[in-house]
Amino acid sequence: MHEADEIDLRCPQVVADNAAKGLRLRKQFGRGGTEIGVARATELKNREKLAPSTIRRMVSYFARHEVDKRGKNYGNEENPSAGTIAWLLWGGDEGRAWALEIKQKIGNAPDI
Repeated sequence: MHEADEIDLRCPQVVADNAAKGLRLRKQFGRGGTEIGVARATELKNREKLAPSTIRRMVSYFARHEVDKRGKNYGNEENPSAGTIAWLLWGGDEGRAWALEIKQKIGNAPDI
């Protein structure tokens, strides 16, 4: 038995809620995120068990898209930027914190 078996690879409820909000806003405003982001949000919203490689992709996404937070209308609830919506699709700030924490625990664990 590997240590990775004991690590819960399902996101916390707050991350699922952020992803659900991202999906709702994307539908409402018709912008933000890619098909990959929508797929990720759906997995997160449903609190599916994620593969280690998916956790690592989340960490990479957040590292690349941190700059989106400086964009116009980032975090604006009435008229959210595409970056705001995309960030939420991936679980928002809580998703980033969770993915970083899990990545530290799993390291380079392979997908099973």
